[in-house]
Amino acid sequence: MNDETVTTGPTVTDGAPAASANLPMTKALNAGLRQAMLADPKVLLMGEDIGPLGGVFRVTEGLFAEFGDKRVLDTPLAESGIIGTAIGLAMRGFRPVCEIQFDGFVFPGFDQITSQLARMRNRHEGQLVMPVVIRIPYGGHIGSIEHHQESPEAYFAHTPGLRVVSPSNPHDAYWMMQEAIASDDPVIFFEPKSRYWPKGEVQFGESGSPLHASRVVRTGTDVTVVGHGAMVSVLLQAADIAQAEGISIEVVDLRSLSPIDYGPILASVEKTAHLVVAQEAHGFVSVGSEIAATVAEKAFYTLEAPVLRVSAFDTPFPPAAVETHFLPSPDRVLEAIDRALAY
Repeated sequence: MNDETVTTGPTVTDGAPAASANLPMTKALNAGLRQAMLADPKVLLMGEDIGPLGGVFRVTEGLFAEFGDKRVLDTPLAESGIIGTAIGLAMRGFRPVCEIQFDGFVFPGFDQITSQLARMRNRHEGQLVMPVVIRIPYGGHIGSIEHHQESPEAYFAHTPGLRVVSPSNPHDAYWMMQEAIASDDPVIFFEPKSRYWPKGEVQFGESGSPLHASRVVRTGTDVTVVGHGAMVSVLLQAADIAQAEGISIEVVDLRSLSPIDYGPILASVEKTAHLVVAQEAHGFVSVGSEIAATVAEKAFYTLEAPVLRVSAFDTPFPPAAVETHFLPSPDRVLEAIDRALAY
């Protein structure tokens, strides 16, 4: 099977469904959206330029031609209007999937998300479902400008009533998208832009993990490192370098930021007695801060060193020329690992 045998979902070759394919995350997300739309006619897509153009990153490419303008809707440039319309559609039985074109563009829709979308089920004592997915390309490493390379996930993980997830690889992107669309709660779906193009195997038979499960993606014995989205790739690079120096690193992919599945994290820390949490987002009042506090509370007598955090600096995202100094690198992760082991 060549790399592009499956581009929009499991196709049939020689009379048999394809079992897997090697896809970039953009194609895996496209395939997940397509499968959800085929499975449920109430699933529809909304966003700026997602129709004939297929979106800025071409995640929705081909879906307008296949499903038409009643299910793939090009919207005005109005994020608050997109989210507000999606809320109304959900109340009428639809399952809208909204695209926010870039991470920094979500803030004009922030009021609708946090004041309305997140609260609707609670206001109706659970009698009203709110199956809205909001797709947000996020993070750095693409050499772009302000409002195009941000990591606002902590705002939404902090908001009760929202589920917040982020895949790190094409397989998870394919399955987590379908699972998010099937949820009766609103899901904020963060897509790491810098991982849009590297390819990975997508198994079409089963997801392997529930939507909100964290997962050990590399076993080790000396230090646990935890991250999500694009940071998982950085942690795996750091683990390769550490292995050459005789240090065994266990890498946990968080996958879900709200709720957080602490089981694999705590089990790993019980084994390694050291934890480093890494993220592209700012460090102050962040998802990493929450993980550090919770592990310190629940595994205090297991830890042999403080939980250490590696993050972007607490400044606005800088010009692209210096973004590599702003974002966590394998070297910065390794420096934290060395400090943890030095205790």
